[in-house]
Amino acid sequence: MVDWASLSIYFLNIEIRKQEDTVAQLQTGAEAPAFSLIDQDGNTVNLSEFGGKKLLLYFYPKADTPGCTTQACSIRDETANLSGLGIAAVGISPDQPEKLKKFRDKYDLNFPLLSDPQHKTADAYGTWGKKSMYGKEYEGIIRSSFLLDEQGKVIQAWYKVSPKDTVPFAKQALE
Repeated sequence: MVDWASLSIYFLNIEIRKQEDTVAQLQTGAEAPAFSLIDQDGNTVNLSEFGGKKLLLYFYPKADTPGCTTQACSIRDETANLSGLGIAAVGISPDQPEKLKKFRDKYDLNFPLLSDPQHKTADAYGTWGKKSMYGKEYEGIIRSSFLLDEQGKVIQAWYKVSPKDTVPFAKQALE
């Protein structure tokens, strides 16, 4: 005979685990969470410093890896076009400032890279979560980008964005 109470508890526990695994994502119109992080040069950078301009804020897993390099270089190459649209760019990763500086210098990146080693900002933006590679689960940055308006509200959010799509999606959001 089936123990329906035990079976119900079993499925309820599965549902609770699924909900815990789900990262809260920012929606269009939401207030972007404030941050204060150290950049590649050791300077403190706050979200409030970008007030009055649009901001392309993107989270990437690890500096100087193929996908992250593709993403950063595409933003570097489009900086003039983004500036023409009134958009500044900032990248955030869990890397230490020294590693970010090497990455920025190696690829001549022309925008700030911010260090979030405790992933508090990534948590606030819903970009830190469970990932899997080759069947192994781990926690890390979910590559994401956000276009924020001049008042710090989310115009558009892209979770699990492809590195090559960050800039085109941002430009398309303003059309």
